[in-house]
Amino acid sequence: MGHEPQPLRVLTVEPIAHASGQVRLPGSKSISNRALLLAALSPQRTELTGLLQADDTRVMIEALRALGVAVETGPDRTVVSGCGGHFPRREADLFLGNAGTAMRPLAAALAFAGGRYRLDGVARMRERPIGDLVASLNALGARIRFEGQAGFPPLCIEPASAVTAEQVAIRGGVSSQFVSSLLMAAPLLAPRQGLRVEVEGQLISEPYVQMTLALMARFGVQVDRQASHFRVMPAPYRSPGHLAVEGDASSASYFLALGALAGGPVRVVGVGADSIQGDVAFTRLLRDMGAQVDLGPDWIEARAGPLAAISVDCTEIPDAAMTAAVVALFARGTTRLTGIGSWRVKETDRIAAVATELRKLGAVVQNGQDWISIDGPCQPQEAWIDTYDDHRMAMCFALAAAGGVSVHVRDPDCVGKTFPSYFTELERLCRDGRSASPLPRP
Repeated sequence: MGHEPQPLRVLTVEPIAHASGQVRLPGSKSISNRALLLAALSPQRTELTGLLQADDTRVMIEALRALGVAVETGPDRTVVSGCGGHFPRREADLFLGNAGTAMRPLAAALAFAGGRYRLDGVARMRERPIGDLVASLNALGARIRFEGQAGFPPLCIEPASAVTAEQVAIRGGVSSQFVSSLLMAAPLLAPRQGLRVEVEGQLISEPYVQMTLALMARFGVQVDRQASHFRVMPAPYRSPGHLAVEGDASSASYFLALGALAGGPVRVVGVGADSIQGDVAFTRLLRDMGAQVDLGPDWIEARAGPLAAISVDCTEIPDAAMTAAVVALFARGTTRLTGIGSWRVKETDRIAAVATELRKLGAVVQNGQDWISIDGPCQPQEAWIDTYDDHRMAMCFALAAAGGVSVHVRDPDCVGKTFPSYFTELERLCRDGRSASPLPRP
């Protein structure tokens, strides 16, 4: 007999009158999964502290273990005993959930590992493109095929001989993860003369590639970059011994927005002016809208100010731009966010989802292929928010309760992808800030 699907849990975020306090951020998802892979590609042991403990890192760790890499996890540290890129297990079936930061880099790292591997994920992962990366890897001599729809997982990787080509092109306009994945694998597969990687077209989410290069440097590999061209020489990775993972700058955006919308001050700890993460640029966006924002080396603090609409290109901060869409509800004028075409290939089609849920709150919203506009200020109305199994939908739309209405979040547990304790932290900041009533309510 089959089982009836369980109804989605609903969590009610009560009206937020005021919020203040301090929150220590979970580790950056993007840094955590890159660091786990680079540690595995090094021949030494690496101790990682501050690593994100959530769904996306869990599937990466499980995948590395399935490949024969020893990963010891504890509450305060994770130790990876690297294999130098020579994965002990030459056959594996890897389930990677909806973690693009695991699927794309592992596909590149395994392309020339000499084994037979199958990479798959949840239904949404089968809708997230990977064709450009596979095309570039196959052009270098890899043997990767699509098990189902061309251009999308599941992937089947067969043993391939060493790379002989000296250059390869890859499109940069769909996902920067394709470029990052190819670059991280390149030192281990580059021919003696080195591998030249040419990015075709616009490179979106540029700061994420900069993050990749910074982490590769921490593991002993320097990449020569000239505009859209990268040259990677064959070189072994070397563990730094210990790496402290920064707090997640995308997650910081929700609490900084909370401070801007609900009085503040709200301070996030674990990321600041010294960060290598591009989403720290969200602080400039908040300032431009009128919030008061201060930064230290590893902290950022925000408090309320009169908010005004802006028009901004969000190509470099696509994740934090979702938070800006909710802040726009409270800003005078029409806020226009452009350069967000990558939203369409994330955990859900975020342009459609954000527009739909903003309209439930009573907002006047327009949207196109790579932009969205929101008229403000809007007096939000009570709404039941669908989250589309997308952690960022749940986290940013909870902030609409700062408009003095209850917001009912369906499937709040989807925040486990990157921030399992998000609603607990939100409740604490609002309670400490003397909110109108306890929050959240099951």
